[in-house]
Parts: sequence; C-alpha cells; structure tokens
Amino acid sequence: MNQACRFGIEEEFFLSDAASRNILRKASPKFFAAVHEAFPEEVQREMLQSQIEVATPICETMGEARHSLASLRMGLASLGLEHNVLPLACGTHPSAVWSRQRATEAARYDKLMRDLQMLGSRNQVCGLHVHVEVPDEDMRIGLMVRILPFLPLILALSTSSPFWQGQRTGLMGYRLAAYAELPRTGLPELFADPADYKAYVDTLVAAGAIKDASYVWWAIRPSDKHPTLELRIADSCTRLNDTLAIAALYRCLVHHLCRKPRLNADLTAASRAIALENLWRAQRYGIHGGLICAESRSMRTVTDLVDELVEMLSDDAAALGCAADLAACRAIVANGTSADTQLAVFEEARARAGHAAGLSAVVDWLVSETRTEGTTWQQEGSMPVRGAA
Repeated sequence: MNQACRFGIEEEFFLSDAASRNILRKASPKFFAAVHEAFPEEVQREMLQSQIEVATPICETMGEARHSLASLRMGLASLGLEHNVLPLACGTHPSAVWSRQRATEAARYDKLMRDLQMLGSRNQVCGLHVHVEVPDEDMRIGLMVRILPFLPLILALSTSSPFWQGQRTGLMGYRLAAYAELPRTGLPELFADPADYKAYVDTLVAAGAIKDASYVWWAIRPSDKHPTLELRIADSCTRLNDTLAIAALYRCLVHHLCRKPRLNADLTAASRAIALENLWRAQRYGIHGGLICAESRSMRTVTDLVDELVEMLSDDAAALGCAADLAACRAIVANGTSADTQLAVFEEARARAGHAAGLSAVVDWLVSETRTEGTTWQQEGSMPVRGAA
C-alpha cells in the first residue's frame, strides 16, 4: 500500500436562512453561483437544496487538510453573509422539517427521488466522509470488513445530531436512524472475500436495481470513483478540530490494519452483531454510555477505549505525521461532542426564553463554530457541557 495513506475529506453542511435561522427551502441561485466561482472544484450541490458539500483535494498531510477545510468553511461563511445564507455543520438540523424540503434539480437526484419517494425528502442529514488511499482493490474490500468493530467508536466521537424536526430525540446521534430508512445503508455484510463482494454488486447492477456501486451507501465502502476506502459513518462535525481528529483516527486505523493483516481477520456473525449493538449505543449515548468489548465480554468506557486506541496507533500516527490530530480524540472525550454542547446551549436558552429560542440558540452556536477555528463554546465560559439524558 501507499505508506503515505493519502486522503481526502468531504464535509456536508446545512444552509439556514440568516433572518429566520430556519433551514432554507430553496437556496438562492446567486449564492451557489458565487460559491462555484470561488471554489469551482471543491464544492458541489447535494440531493436537497438545503445542503452543500465541500471536499479537499488529495492530501498527504493533516496540515494540508486543515488549510483546505478552514479556507472552505470561512469562504462559505463569507459568501453566505452576502446572500443571507448561514452554513452549519451538524448531523441533523435542529429545527428543520423534512416535508418542506425541495430536491436539487439534477438528473441523478431526479432519479433518486423517483426511486426513494418520501424517503428521499426525509434524507435531511449531513455526514463527514473520509477517503484513505488503498491502491489494491482486494485489500480495500478486506479492510472494509476488518474495520467494522472500530466504527461505533468513530460515530460516538462525531455525534452532532441530537435534534430532529425541532425536538430533542434523546439520542446524541440521530442521523443514522434517519439514514437507515434508505436501502443499502448501515454496516456492510461480512463478505467472505473480494469475489463475494463483487458478486453482490455485479448482481444488483445486472438486475437493474442500481446503476453502479456508488448507490451502495454503507457506513464504510470501497469508493466507486477513487482507489480509496471511504468512511461514511461519522456525523458532520461542527468543530474543524473534531473533523481532523476523526480523519486522523481513521487514517491511522487503515494504516494499522494494513500493517497487521491478521487483526480482525476472523470476524464472525456474532462480531458484526456486537458491532451493531455498539452502533446503537454510540447513537444513543455518544461518548457517555460505553461500548461492549467482545474480548473481555464487558462494557468499556469510551474514555478507556480512546486511550487504548490512541496508544495502539501511536506508531502509525508517527509514520503518518498526525500524532497531534490523533491525540485530539482525547480532547473530544474530555470536552464533549457537538451533540453535548448543542444540548447544553438549548437547555440554557430554553430555560430563559422557551423552546423556539433554544433551537435558535443552537443554530447560532453551530453557525459560529462551523466558520471559526479555535475557541469553543465551553471555553467561553457560558456553562458546563452536559451528557446525554
């Protein structure tokens, strides 16, 4: 494999109206024109008009990714101010109502909406996608299976979707629950070998069920366009530092599994079922609930699991030059995820001025953190972060 583990990051953002703080139903064509003029290669429309996606170029260092994403976030925010649009990074929009959304006019999206029907309109979610280069196609498919036990921890660290349709869901990461309505989502199956995976995709394509493998939307998948393994499980991270920490963690995991070909090479149906249970726990509790450890048959705290994983990946992080970004996963556990802060902001504002004011305060915090780098809401001294209820 390429020992540099070249990578790219894609972030999906919601677009809110600057006056009402509500999600845009129909985005301004002038805004999108200005965005594409400023970032002709890095920005694209999403299936719903209220969403937009940015992408880094191929990166070899975390510094390159940081510079690219910081420029994109600040650029979008600046252009948004000129067109009364507020970009915000989170898994679900705090106050959006799915039935009011409009699809983006494009041939691919028109076909998807005809196929998915109401589920397409309800796909009002934003994620973080990380591509890591693995030139060998067969190795990509094997890695996809072997990395499954680590995916719930990545989700827990990224949780940023505690609201749905203007209500607290009781979950720290509701996004995957909404996304699971779509076909070909969730964890991939335990394919016996690359031929088994290819037989699955080839059969669906030959039967006319899907056009190509890009219509397989699992939490992790071999990219159909690039020689990469694409992570898709994470919520869109509000803080740029969290995005980079999760990208570094995933990059190091891919590097580590390539170095250790026997690690997780003997997963069973029980292994996948435990990963599914942990996925639910990550959705429900974020970093607070603990995950099941198959080896010890016990519940482990996210703090302990992150500490152990950072230590396990230390040599990989050193080889890839991303030790500081990997260590930032510990900061997420210590300071809370975006979901933690959203709930704290909501409760503080709701207690003062009511439910609607609480949601507006969350949107304001999300907008501010999406476009800035550095100080967080907790560090500004408003109030301590709360865990999940």
